[in-house]
Amino acid sequence: MSEMIRDASTGAPLEPLHERLAKNPDGIVERIAREYGVSTLAVVESLPPAHRTLIKGELFADVMKELESWGEILFIVHTPDIVLECAGSIPPGSFGRGYYNIHGDSPIGGHIRAEACSRIVFLSRPFMGRRSMSIQFFNGDGEAMFKVFVRRDENRELKADQVAKFEAMRARYAA
Repeated sequence: MSEMIRDASTGAPLEPLHERLAKNPDGIVERIAREYGVSTLAVVESLPPAHRTLIKGELFADVMKELESWGEILFIVHTPDIVLECAGSIPPGSFGRGYYNIHGDSPIGGHIRAEACSRIVFLSRPFMGRRSMSIQFFNGDGEAMFKVFVRRDENRELKADQVAKFEAMRARYAA
C-alpha cells in the first residue's frame, strides 16, 4: 500500500500527480511543483503524453537556431520571485566563453549556459482555459531555465505560422 501524497506546504492529502493532471492539465506548473514538493520537470513529465514531447538538452543550439525564424515570441523566465515576460524575436546565437550568447535587434538578449540544459520540452496544453504552446528548457535540477511561447494574434488566438513551426519541430525532434 502506497503512502498518501501530501501538499508540501499544507500537509493536506493530494491525489497522485499524474491522476490530477490527467483530469485537468491546466495550471501553473511551478505552483503545482511546489504543492507536490517535486521539480517543475517532474510535473511536466507527469502530464499526459499528448501534451508533452521531451528531447535531449544536447539539442539546445539546434532548437535555438530554429527559433530565430519564428518572429516575435514570448520569452519567459519564471523563478520563485518573478515571472519575467519579454516579447521579441530570438536573435542569432553563438557560443563563446562558456555561454550561448544571443544579441541583436531584439529586447531578448543575454548569455545562457547551454551545457546546463538537460531537457527540452515541447508543451501543448490548456493554460487558464486556453490552448497554449511552448518550448521549455530545463536544467539538471529539473527547473525551467526559460520558456518560449507561441504568440497570440489580435483575437487572442495562437499565431498559425508559429503553431505550424512548433508542430513541425516537435514531430521532427520526436522522431
